[in-house]
Amino acid sequence: MGKKGNPALQEQLSGAFGIYSNSYDSPTGYGQQVKYLVDCLLRQGLDVANFSNFGLEGKIDVIRTPYGEATHFPRGFSGYSQEVAPLDFMTWSNGVKKKDLFFTLYDVWILQSEHYEKFRQIWSWTPLDHITMPARVEQWLRKPNVLPIAMSPFGHRQMNDKGIDNVYIPHSVDTKVLKETWELSSGSHVRDYWNAKDKFVVGMVAANKASGLVHRKAFSENLMAFSIFQKKHSDAVLYLHTDATGSGIGWNLLEMLKGLGVPNESVLLVNPLEYRYGASQHNLAAYYTGMDVLLAPSMGEGFGVPTIEAQACGTRVIASNWAASQDLVSEDGWLVDGVPVWDAGQFAWWQTPMVPSIVDALEQAYDLGHGKSEVAKKFASGFDVETVWKRDWMPLLRGYFS
Repeated sequence: MGKKGNPALQEQLSGAFGIYSNSYDSPTGYGQQVKYLVDCLLRQGLDVANFSNFGLEGKIDVIRTPYGEATHFPRGFSGYSQEVAPLDFMTWSNGVKKKDLFFTLYDVWILQSEHYEKFRQIWSWTPLDHITMPARVEQWLRKPNVLPIAMSPFGHRQMNDKGIDNVYIPHSVDTKVLKETWELSSGSHVRDYWNAKDKFVVGMVAANKASGLVHRKAFSENLMAFSIFQKKHSDAVLYLHTDATGSGIGWNLLEMLKGLGVPNESVLLVNPLEYRYGASQHNLAAYYTGMDVLLAPSMGEGFGVPTIEAQACGTRVIASNWAASQDLVSEDGWLVDGVPVWDAGQFAWWQTPMVPSIVDALEQAYDLGHGKSEVAKKFASGFDVETVWKRDWMPLLRGYFS
């Protein structure tokens, strides 16, 4: 008889893997990816530490998982913890006394510490959200001790076009939880909870964080498109899974919708406390399932996890036909057109979604009605966390730590 269980998951490696990113399981896309990584790395026998730039402050903590514990270092005083993360990693890895690796999951242009030049090896899981590569990003990716890891097919192509050796590994979702789910953890049907049983629900799941007068998530274009669409279809409602008032560094979306003439009763909002502290994956699956379409065009995505999460729940997606999004929408979704816009902060080009193109996609989605998409579910299954782990991560880890 063969050994019980999956050999690929039981295989043990030896080494020290330090992750610089958001904190484990914090209510962000990066936090969720860190959770998957930490759990899987510990399961394979590696020593793991999380060097936080968001989510933990003031003390060194411990992450407890079903597979063991990981040291959790807090954020520093600088915006990106650059005054502490490299030093914390060196102290931790010296104590572990194993072959070490520093791993980044964040924008690489912020990695400025001179200490990085001394690191044995850095793997950078890199978001590329511009249609041209920013110069500071390219500079980092060309460092001799850096292995660039593209998180989207677009990023992989963009690095290849620059002659930068890289590996492609996509972000992942847990399709055992993120699946068609109509009932919330409270027991309520999601459409009853929204009081939108017979409505056509357009959903947006996007961080409301703006950079001055520019909003990468293109809320102005998306909300204008919805307002035009809603004037024709009074049964259409917009569910906003975000900070709708921009209480942090975002925009007041409710004021924008009011100015666009969208009735209050046509706007559904996530519970602000649930959003702040993070909806459970089960409830998130119900919210995605309750949508008839996810509205996700932006100026540029490094990956765009909500597009895969929604499709895992059978909800079709409207997204941009550039940057990462162009490869992350199933064949029965929609890609909208855009026009180039200069990002002076990064010296690179984004694109702004075109409102008429978004409206046209909304009309096509409306014509399809309320049904779930098996095509979208099948497409999203290729991004399941265990599939990505065994197919993509394990061969790379074996090559370094074995």
